[in-house]
Amino acid sequence: MRTELLLAAAGGLVAIGYPTFESGWVTHAPRVAAQTQDGEFRWTGRIANGKTLEIRGVNGEIRVEAASGAEAEVLARKSGRRSDPASVEIAVVPHDGGVTICAIYPAVKGRENECLPGGGHNNTRDNDVKVEWTVRLPDGVRLGAHTVNGDVSVRDAGAEVRASTVNGDVNVSTRGVAEASTVNGSIWASLGRADWTGTMSFHTVNGGITIEVPDGLGAMIEAKTVNGSIETDFPITVQGRFGSRTLKGTIGAGGRDLELATVNGSIKLRKAS
Repeated sequence: MRTELLLAAAGGLVAIGYPTFESGWVTHAPRVAAQTQDGEFRWTGRIANGKTLEIRGVNGEIRVEAASGAEAEVLARKSGRRSDPASVEIAVVPHDGGVTICAIYPAVKGRENECLPGGGHNNTRDNDVKVEWTVRLPDGVRLGAHTVNGDVSVRDAGAEVRASTVNGDVNVSTRGVAEASTVNGSIWASLGRADWTGTMSFHTVNGGITIEVPDGLGAMIEAKTVNGSIETDFPITVQGRFGSRTLKGTIGAGGRDLELATVNGSIKLRKAS
């Protein structure tokens, strides 16, 4: 399943697909309008282990660090140069899979924007309000962190992480597994586990990719770059022809898929120290 975010760009609207969790989320969930003061919003709450805290922004970076206790905390600071920060609502949507918190911009041409688990329509045309997110994530709670214009930084997460942006870098460290994407930016990720099922992917266009995984990794790897090189600390049984910019093969016993792809940048697969 993929959802789309529509954003203004030269020549019209651009649809950006976001990766989403497949965790039994409800299609339509109640939206709770959050209270703000002086351009600042704060939410705290408990989320069960294995459930997901999802942050969906558009303009502004997302910074995530470990919480000191069992409660999650989300702080959003709004600012604007031409547009009124009060025009952007912060919405909280509880659902079966956890909690989704979004920056909701004013309606454009009569179509209301929405906050839905896994995504939803959010058109920001002619609105320059920036929302900067600071998140404190409890151990055992999964994370979805998605923005369009801004970096995503996740430190010492204790469970699975999905992170994406379009214009910005993605940096993730977790004791679980992770997946990340951007378009104009680099990706760095340190995974504490390597026992995911299915496919785990890291994609960018303009930027390098560095992934650290534990020793003992077993995976089918496919790595591609156009302008860059590929380096790995793991011995690989290569399938087909090996090239400096394309690599396909098996690490260890295989068992899962790892996809690494960029256009302008190098790819590095490292053993975690």
